[in-house]
Amino acid sequence: MTTTTARPATTPRPVPTSRTRRPVPWGRVVGWVCLIVILLITLFPFYWMLRTAFSDNRALAAEAGNLLPADLTLDAFRRVFGLTTLEESLAQGGAGGRIHFWLYLRNSVIVATAITVGQVFFSAMAAYAFARLRWPGRDTVFAIFLSALMVPGIFTAIPNFVLIKELGLLNTFPGLILPTVFMTPFAIFFLRQFFLGIPRELEEAAMLDGASRARVFLRIILPMAGAPITTLGVLTYITAWNEYFWPLLVGQSDDVRVLTVALGIFRSQTPQGSPDWAGLMAATLVAALPIVALFIALGKRIVSSIGFSGIK
Repeated sequence: MTTTTARPATTPRPVPTSRTRRPVPWGRVVGWVCLIVILLITLFPFYWMLRTAFSDNRALAAEAGNLLPADLTLDAFRRVFGLTTLEESLAQGGAGGRIHFWLYLRNSVIVATAITVGQVFFSAMAAYAFARLRWPGRDTVFAIFLSALMVPGIFTAIPNFVLIKELGLLNTFPGLILPTVFMTPFAIFFLRQFFLGIPRELEEAAMLDGASRARVFLRIILPMAGAPITTLGVLTYITAWNEYFWPLLVGQSDDVRVLTVALGIFRSQTPQGSPDWAGLMAATLVAALPIVALFIALGKRIVSSIGFSGIK
């Protein structure tokens, strides 16, 4: 005779009538709103430069508060590239002045490239010496180098100018390049932080195989430091490209005048009583495009390399 055991009845789960709503993350919403507002405020001057560059110079005063270009035209860019005569420039509301744009662009490229190549290479050698070589007073010398970060550049401008003048290098490319071509405290500190993170075993193994210290630096250290060196090169190039005060002191001749100084001189030319704002903004926009494109292309690498190098 078999017996059956009755299973206890299971109570059915209640079916939810409505979904539970998650609380609105107001903190994140406020953070995003503030970020968007700050971004718009930051980008507005660039938009205003773009709007002025595509405007007619004579219509700017009448439509000063309009967010759209005043009488959309490309005449400002034609004046910048020297595609108009003096009569046409004056008829378009220009100042009548002319920017030898391609000449000044060439000078800026020469100066910025020479400074970047020299500064990155010599700073890498100095940073490697501070990170790996052991010599008396190394930490003291490095502290002195870091203390130079607190010295404003204006303090060294006059001594450098007197030195360049005594050497007869005024209005020459060496006079523009030499004061900043070797190294800077920031560049040395930046690369030293990366070199400290490279395992010493790699260098010791190479030296056991007969490699010299210079060969280790050129064949092992520099290839491994490609990312921070690229980052330092971009930052140095941008700084050299935007430099204004030193080229203004040393490079007064057209043959060596850089683009930033040329834009300042172009702004001061006001034969019609007011600067050629449309032409000035067009020239500034064209001059800034290479640097903006360079930073956009390598921006992620710059941020990651700075974080990896320990700079907070």
